[in-house]
Amino acid sequence: MNVSNFSLSKLLFIMAGVVLISSCSSNKGKKDVSSKTGVAYNDPYNGGLHINRKVQESPGPGLVAIEGGTFVMGGSLNEDLAYSHDNLKRRVTVASFYMDETEVSNADWLEYLHWIAQSFPEDGEMYYNALPDSLVWRNPLSYNEPYVNLYLRHPAFQDYPVVGVSWDQANDYCTWRTDRVNENILRQGGILVDYQKNSQNQNAGGKFNTDMYLNGQLKGEGYDGQNMPTDARPGAAAGAKRTVRMEDGILKQPYRLPTEAEWEYAALGLIGNTEEGNINTSKIYPWNGLGVRSDKRKNQGQMLANFKITGGNNMGVAGNLNDGGDITVPVTSYAPNDFGLYNMAGNVNEWVGDVYRQLSFEDFEDFNPFRGNVFTDKKYDDAEQRILAKDKYGRPVKVPAKAPRKQTWAELQAAKNSGDSSATTGISSYNNDARGFDDEIDPKLYGNTTLVNNNSRVYKGGSWNDRAYWLNPATRRFMQQDQSNAMTGFRCAMTMVGNVFGPAANQRVKAGKAPKAGKSS
Repeated sequence: MNVSNFSLSKLLFIMAGVVLISSCSSNKGKKDVSSKTGVAYNDPYNGGLHINRKVQESPGPGLVAIEGGTFVMGGSLNEDLAYSHDNLKRRVTVASFYMDETEVSNADWLEYLHWIAQSFPEDGEMYYNALPDSLVWRNPLSYNEPYVNLYLRHPAFQDYPVVGVSWDQANDYCTWRTDRVNENILRQGGILVDYQKNSQNQNAGGKFNTDMYLNGQLKGEGYDGQNMPTDARPGAAAGAKRTVRMEDGILKQPYRLPTEAEWEYAALGLIGNTEEGNINTSKIYPWNGLGVRSDKRKNQGQMLANFKITGGNNMGVAGNLNDGGDITVPVTSYAPNDFGLYNMAGNVNEWVGDVYRQLSFEDFEDFNPFRGNVFTDKKYDDAEQRILAKDKYGRPVKVPAKAPRKQTWAELQAAKNSGDSSATTGISSYNNDARGFDDEIDPKLYGNTTLVNNNSRVYKGGSWNDRAYWLNPATRRFMQQDQSNAMTGFRCAMTMVGNVFGPAANQRVKAGKAPKAGKSS
């Protein structure tokens, strides 16, 4: 063997080892850098761009994760007994999202009312508008008068679903809940002052709003806590702090009503009926089987939901009550479905976000189908300083969106100079399709063929006063968004940020740490 070749090989091996050790040691303390430019993130000396790699997606309070997927919307409805033909079968895909484990209860609504009374004691309008219509219990030929005064406020009913709530009121609750959850995150984390100090600050008390905070309009004395993030911008004073931004990933997404597709998908809970990528058995109800009674030995013959069994039979026979619900029952009654959701059939109908159209299935997109988009922009008091206008409750004023796309800089300046709000073609909400319905300009154009309009909202699920047919998740009915009754409540949903399920899951979520369907993480 050539000695020189051996020495050269040995030298190259040693050098490779040194390079490897050097590389490992340098990477150990290496900063997070851009994969496209090599510039370090989170470095105050090169601009201070903040990139958070440690955020793990998790549901807000009361929510469970719903793993999305494809399903046949309307597919669980075997017979259209109402002859409405308004939910014909079509395959759609629903993105993963979060949904309330239970319906919103009376106790939840009383918390909402209490906050309004404490935060705006001199404003009777907001409190009055938030009150459920307790008169929905009145019936000319039924003695329901005790429920008028007792159902909402008596402790015996505190875990029962709130009723008498309109679609408008449900949306207002979602907005309020978003702000309270985000405010609580910031106060408990010391980013905002704690509740005790906040109660002493007359200017800040009761006025927290997520949009206003993210816009930097809620800061300074009375707001800033001790654990605010460090301001890494160039030129910032040593030890300077800043408010939380969307890029930090700390705040939750808005609570909202689920779309009709989300609600139907979550109610069916087909995740428990899949095998190797196929749905091996379909469902008619949120549980398996063709009937409404349990076939398990322990509970054999018992009803699986709270509904009207037959005319005049709301709860069964004394001594052997079946579903046991003369009216509503507590929101955690009966077994949950395979997503971990309670009472997705029966107890109360539930509002969804969609505007009702009989033929929506002909127009829907096949991904996240929804009818009812109303696009808005936030109004500015000072556009140059980007100061948002706010209403008397501290919430941003929203106006209809004027442009279907981002304006060019020239268009934006032209709009400012002309005094017009937009220099581009305006758009309107998609829910204003009036074909076959009353025409706003010429009411006689179509005749009085229907009561359906842009304020008609879908509700689903069946209630304590409905027959078993309406327990099928594919059935749908509608009511005006400012109306309510004793059979309709709601639950909230939230958009899931990123992908935490499947092989394309967000890499920042560690293996095995993704929230499981039906489980809070």
